[in-house]
Amino acid sequence: MLFEQISRNKRRTALILTIFVLILALVGAAVGYFVADSMIAGIIIAVIGTGIYLAIVLHDPAQLVMSMNNAEEIHEQDNPELWHIVEDMAMVARVPMPRVYIIDDASPNAFATGRDPEHASVAVTRGLLEMMNREELEGVLGHELSHVRNYDILVSTIAIAMLTVITLLTDFTSRYLLWFGGSRRDRDDDDNDNKNLEIIKIVLFVITILLAPLAATLINLALSRNREYLADAGSVELTRNPHGLISALKKIENSQPMENVSSSSRALYIEDPVKKEHSSLFDTHPPTSERIKRLEQM
Repeated sequence: MLFEQISRNKRRTALILTIFVLILALVGAAVGYFVADSMIAGIIIAVIGTGIYLAIVLHDPAQLVMSMNNAEEIHEQDNPELWHIVEDMAMVARVPMPRVYIIDDASPNAFATGRDPEHASVAVTRGLLEMMNREELEGVLGHELSHVRNYDILVSTIAIAMLTVITLLTDFTSRYLLWFGGSRRDRDDDDNDNKNLEIIKIVLFVITILLAPLAATLINLALSRNREYLADAGSVELTRNPHGLISALKKIENSQPMENVSSSSRALYIEDPVKKEHSSLFDTHPPTSERIKRLEQM
């Protein structure tokens, strides 16, 4: 059951990323069609733009995210129990020991970030340390080290970069069409025997420009939710004990939201730090009750 769920979630992650790439290519084609009269040129621009943005973001994402969330780095002598649990989970997961941070917030929560296992960092809140026993801490940190082992931290960075480029490209094209109205395209169509086909292309690409940012956002959130299920299963694999994470999630679910949290980091946390009464398509995490149900079935 456990390994089947891990395999299933990995396939879903690959599928979601593939759809993401297809949306990026489609947006690039639309941009090229309207702006440069070349769909291939637009796709190339989209790919290069994503690559440049990724290079910037991946330079040192962990330090950036930690500073945005007011996290303070600690060492073994500062909190031996936390340090040794992280060390044990990293050893079982067969990843390098990540840097360890504490966030001074009473709400129990945690997250992992970085560009790869060799440059990973883990942060927990003061509330998590005060509220959880060792078994529960192992469940939470097993979840976070699973994110590191599965390269989820890299996947999330790539997805965010794609979403950013898609949003920038569609915004630019919308402004271009608003100002220039696609006049060059209209002139070309006067001499085109396939004018009806061109009209269909224009309509489809306009729809793409309008809906792509929303679709990309929903796919990014679906990817985030899928990664949480995978990390939950990974925690059970590392600890051989689903009860610790189940108990921890129940405590986290019934806690207060965090006081100060970066909105761009919400999807990284083990539980959405901004609590909501009702679930929706725009949630960064799957329902905690569903996560607990799946863990109980293990």
